[in-house]
Amino acid sequence: MSSSPSLEIVEVQTRARQKQFFNLPWSLYKGDPNWVPPLRTNQWELLNFKPHPFYEQNRIQTFLALRDGRPAGRIAAIVNRGHLERYKDSRGFFGFYECEDNQETANALLDAARQWLREQGCEQMRGPANPSLNYECGMLIEGFDRPPTFMMTYNPPYYPGQMDAYGLHKTQDMFAFYARIDMLDTMDGKLREMYQRVVERFDAKLRPIDTRRFLDEVRMFLDIYNRSLPNTWGFVPMSEAEMEHASKGLKQLIVPELTQVAEVNGRPVGAVFAMPDYNTRIKQIDGRLFPFGFIRLLWNRKGIRRIRLLSTNVLPEYQMMGLGLVLTGRLLPVALKFGINEGEFSWVLESNHLSRRSLERGGALREKTYRMYDTDPPPEKK
Repeated sequence: MSSSPSLEIVEVQTRARQKQFFNLPWSLYKGDPNWVPPLRTNQWELLNFKPHPFYEQNRIQTFLALRDGRPAGRIAAIVNRGHLERYKDSRGFFGFYECEDNQETANALLDAARQWLREQGCEQMRGPANPSLNYECGMLIEGFDRPPTFMMTYNPPYYPGQMDAYGLHKTQDMFAFYARIDMLDTMDGKLREMYQRVVERFDAKLRPIDTRRFLDEVRMFLDIYNRSLPNTWGFVPMSEAEMEHASKGLKQLIVPELTQVAEVNGRPVGAVFAMPDYNTRIKQIDGRLFPFGFIRLLWNRKGIRRIRLLSTNVLPEYQMMGLGLVLTGRLLPVALKFGINEGEFSWVLESNHLSRRSLERGGALREKTYRMYDTDPPPEKK
């Protein structure tokens, strides 16, 4: 692989290298109060160091930068077959990027990922995706003064400069919106009227998920998610195996009270769910769920006062009718009763003008910006 007298880029092929790759963030972020470690078991799977269904049809190669023999950076190159089939392009992805404050190291890592992807037939590269847009993705470019919420990325302020210096181009920004309960008083009056009209127009039944059929209900959420986003930028549906895996993984983390399902004629047509911001507890347990981390993570979840609204999804035939607003609106009093006093709506695509306008009119504030980069410049607007 590429190297200089003090810098070497190596493919991660052994268990020892996997451990170096995995453990690097703990040294890079030492002393950073805003960094939150990953859930370790989950991260090992997403890196394909342990089996994960994403890799039943996709490929990943991880690389480690060694400076004077010491780990100084890392990157993964990812071939997403679903993306290639859906978009008919030759685009691979990079992800799980971490790097010292050194442009030589950044360039060498990005070069290594790009070269490997070319060898797989992918001429262009996009990222960061860890490992796809259905998981953690995007590089933080604004909003470094506050820790990330659950399942959102974080990185040092110098990372975007490394991307720019390498010659990557912005392809899409994603926003995180912040809201406090007392900010609801500023909600646009037209939004309140729209909510009431939609409630009256549809004979829709709203309910939380049924805990007696928990796995089936989570699977229903993910199915609506898959079917609701076909026209969304960069979207690739989760595979059946991924949905099954995600359903089991979310079982312990989802709080039924922080969910809502919209049914029309007994058929689920939309769903919204929020998650407590587990990040403060993940930091306390240093990402370790075993042997006792799970207990500390899930104990007294009502003591967590912040939520992240992960997803509001409505089937295509019911979109643009306000059902998403109704679902979110119904969730708010439930969250109040649960003791929540602030929340984050994330992430929202820059190109999703409807959601952005609704949140802004509802009084939410844009707090963080995340960026996806391409090696090729965006097409010129006509």
